[in-house]
Amino acid sequence: MSAAATVTPPEFLRIAGHPLRWQLLAELARSDRHVAELTELTGRPQSLVSYHLGRLRADGLVSARRSAADGRAAYYAVQLTRCAELLAASGAALHPGLRLARPPLRQLSGRRRARVLFLCTGNSARSQMAEALAQRLGVEAHSAGSNPKPLHPNAVRVMRARGIDLGGRRSKHLDELAGRRFGYVVTLCDRVREVCPEFPGAPVRAHWSMADPAAEGDDDAATYPAFERTATELETRIPYLLDLILEDR
Repeated sequence: MSAAATVTPPEFLRIAGHPLRWQLLAELARSDRHVAELTELTGRPQSLVSYHLGRLRADGLVSARRSAADGRAAYYAVQLTRCAELLAASGAALHPGLRLARPPLRQLSGRRRARVLFLCTGNSARSQMAEALAQRLGVEAHSAGSNPKPLHPNAVRVMRARGIDLGGRRSKHLDELAGRRFGYVVTLCDRVREVCPEFPGAPVRAHWSMADPAAEGDDDAATYPAFERTATELETRIPYLLDLILEDR
């Protein structure tokens, strides 16, 4: 018997190879969702969906975050970086020439530019940071909120550390943009997802369930680490959104 025949299949194939788990990963790759949505999308019983989500969580491919709009529900999100690492390892396990590497980050330009709207409740942190990070990658990005508040100083600070100046930006109500056309609308807050209006042209909708960093402490010094984590998560997720835009166009 050859040595190759005794090798255990790579971890990603063993985890994601089940058809329902693969379907769940595919749905979550485009938007965070709660169990009821995944049950409807897959057409499978909720108990079965919950079981396989548990398996995916245990292996680090999926995470869960309690909904800020309804504390009884949780939003599930795929961990794309973890999936990428395991996929790369799977290729290399079969043959060194199949080692996968993420291509250099591309910027959108010319006909590939797409208009993206990021929404959160206050338009004071999450959506402003997402807008700025996406713009740096060549996306025509905008942001707004359902209940605008002044730009949070910690949002300005964490973006300044990344070479982006938010100082001259203002918060906007989503009604200001309600009649405009966008290719993608991304809600970053569970509450704003519940009140997000329909936009002309049937844009692609996605939800990223992200906690409000300003709510994780009593003052700016206490909340700064939460803002840093938020910026890091956005830096991870936005390039994957860009990949979807390039694929869709």
